[in-house]
Amino acid sequence: MSTIKVKDGTEIYYKDWGTGQPIVFHHGWPLSSDDWDAQMMFFLKQGYRVIAHDRRGHGKSSPAASGHDIETYAADVAELTAALDLKDAIHIGHSTGGGEVIRYVSKNQDRVAKAVLISAITPVMIKSDSNPEGVPLSIFDEIRQGTGFTRAQYYYDFPVAFYGWNREGKTVNEGIRHNWWRQGMTGSVLAHYEGIKAFSETDTTEDLKSVNVPVLVLHGEDDQIVPYGQAPKAAALLPDGKLISYPGFPHGMPTTEAETINKDILEFIKS
Repeated sequence: MSTIKVKDGTEIYYKDWGTGQPIVFHHGWPLSSDDWDAQMMFFLKQGYRVIAHDRRGHGKSSPAASGHDIETYAADVAELTAALDLKDAIHIGHSTGGGEVIRYVSKNQDRVAKAVLISAITPVMIKSDSNPEGVPLSIFDEIRQGTGFTRAQYYYDFPVAFYGWNREGKTVNEGIRHNWWRQGMTGSVLAHYEGIKAFSETDTTEDLKSVNVPVLVLHGEDDQIVPYGQAPKAAALLPDGKLISYPGFPHGMPTTEAETINKDILEFIKS
């Protein structure tokens, strides 16, 4: 099993397949590198080197007792990319992974060629005086309660909105649902609980403004987890940003709409 030990002793698990220009995938909460199967296989077959890690406390990485914040997540990635000597890399982040990507890229632009933010938490999710259209704190407190104290059932129910299966005409894909549950339950409940603050309250406005590499922002217009309104804000803050929106696509579109998402990412990488 491939792991590196970062400075606080936490072991970070990663997959590293193929050769060529590296593409690094950053998963969403509370999942793991396994959530990128459809992208890892597609881009591997396109001749890229594909790398995906399990964030601390997620998947096969150590169930760390601390460091569950975007700054530490990005620092862990910096240690991984240095250990693998990744240069001219494309970094792709989904949801919380999008916040991780933009924080990492803002501090390591010399190693990065391009970035992609998918259904991302950028620039900031929580409702406040400066972000009145954000998501109320009460919603995140509900996620904390379900995650911390009834996780098994909560994680079984959560994918329904995540993949938009509660919309008229949609049906639950039981394989995808069970795979989401499996990934979630593999991680640490403490890491997932504390990570809610990271994905809801981290403000990446200044990170977005500072990134000069090209960044593609992809977001589904029917995202029930990270509202679509996040995407135009993030794209507007980027010096070299491009937004593609998808009518009817859900939060988990890298899985349910992989063919479309992969095609658009490949076109961006090659442009």
